[in-house]
Amino acid sequence: MDFSLTDDQKALVESASRFARERLAPDYRAREKAERVEREIAIEMGEMGLLGPELPESFGGLGVDCVTSGLLLEQIAYGDFNVSYVNLLTSLCGQIVANYARPDVAREWMDQVVTGKKFIAIALTEPSAGSDAARLKLKAVRDGNDFILSGEKTSISMATQADVAVVFARTGTEADGARGISAFLVPMDLPGISRTTFDDIGTRPVGRGSIFFDGVRISKDMMLGDEGQGFIQVMQGFDYSRALIGLQCMGVARASLDEAWRYVQEREAFGKPIGEFQGVTFPLAEAETYYEACRALCLRTLWLKDKHLPHTAEAAMCKWWGPKLACEIIHQCLLTHGHGGYGGDYDFGQRYRDVMGLQIGDGTANIMKMIIGRQKIAEHRI
Repeated sequence: MDFSLTDDQKALVESASRFARERLAPDYRAREKAERVEREIAIEMGEMGLLGPELPESFGGLGVDCVTSGLLLEQIAYGDFNVSYVNLLTSLCGQIVANYARPDVAREWMDQVVTGKKFIAIALTEPSAGSDAARLKLKAVRDGNDFILSGEKTSISMATQADVAVVFARTGTEADGARGISAFLVPMDLPGISRTTFDDIGTRPVGRGSIFFDGVRISKDMMLGDEGQGFIQVMQGFDYSRALIGLQCMGVARASLDEAWRYVQEREAFGKPIGEFQGVTFPLAEAETYYEACRALCLRTLWLKDKHLPHTAEAAMCKWWGPKLACEIIHQCLLTHGHGGYGGDYDFGQRYRDVMGLQIGDGTANIMKMIIGRQKIAEHRI
């Protein structure tokens, strides 16, 4: 594996880095108070090619590899973790739509999403089906050339801001399990759709909430993949997003470490910078080591995807370790700043609250460990 960057990759990453530090970082806390991600920010990212860059050019992307896409997401998260959800959801849902939607439907919607003019979400979780996602109850009943959607999705990122969503619904019976679930691309302005926002302690600009479907009519042409196969086909995309989430979290960890290393050179105690005390630098040295290991794991996982090699276990490792480690690093950097780090003048508190949500959403740590365990037992079957 060679993760050295080409000149084109370097240019893209440097462009994303400047945008994150100069355009996003200064308004990180302001976006939390406003509880929204500005459309103009998304449009700027679209113009720079930062949304869905791994998608084919025919769908508005740059056609870059998944490693490059991950590096770009990492830079955006460095500046504003919440804004990076737009990048994450565009990459996850974009691959699903590009692979499984009718070509005309995919081109119509992805042109809007990749340019930042429209926000996309993925609606999988339900009140009674979180980790056990195959037990979905939202129904899609065929009515001629349409399907009628009835039910609720909950804990959906970008629920209130999304213009379109990849929605999983049961077209078969509950006895069919995962094989009775289909996926649809559903515009969020259809009659019968209503939404609410949760009062979360973090990621408030992301707008996590519930989406209610009350007899929503959707054309069969908006189905993604084959009927009854949506869950099985589309869930494969989560191996990609889990690796991206790991790098998303590493972007926030990197920002926190950078601030801590600068601070220990500026703050003095007993007549010298506190960076000269091993008790101060050793915890940061440990954090740097873990950071490098986790980041390398995420890059390797994306490299495996680019090579079309199995990476389910590695993706699960990225998902459970990335958010956990990022919270631990943010915590240590806060402590390094002493009583000042506990105040509102720094971003550590908001970063911790924002990143902590990913220890729950998109698959809990224990679910990820179950996936890893199943994969390893299969590899070592006797």
